[in-house]
Amino acid sequence: MSPTAKKPASPKTTARDESRIREFAYQIWESEGRPDNQQARHWEMAEKLAAAEAAGQPVKAPTPRKPAAKKATAPVEPGAAVKQPRTSKTASSTTPASSPKAAAKPAKPKA
Repeated sequence: MSPTAKKPASPKTTARDESRIREFAYQIWESEGRPDNQQARHWEMAEKLAAAEAAGQPVKAPTPRKPAAKKATAPVEPGAAVKQPRTSKTASSTTPASSPKAAAKPAKPKA
């Protein structure tokens, strides 16, 4: 549904005001990538902008909420270190001789 769907006008809203609100709502809708089911929020934002404009306050372009950005993954360079998945260690798969800790410690003399 387009954000310019007619909303019930408040008693103080004139045809000119409603036209301006519709313009603002459309701009907000387009700037957010034309999302569905956001027309009420866009209309409310546009009403605030039109009211500020009518009061003589400077109005800058609408700053709508942006949709969540997808996280970009960094490109992997050839030859870059690749993290290996963890494997579960069991008593049968790891022997004391192949263990890094066992190889680093000197053997204790037997008495």
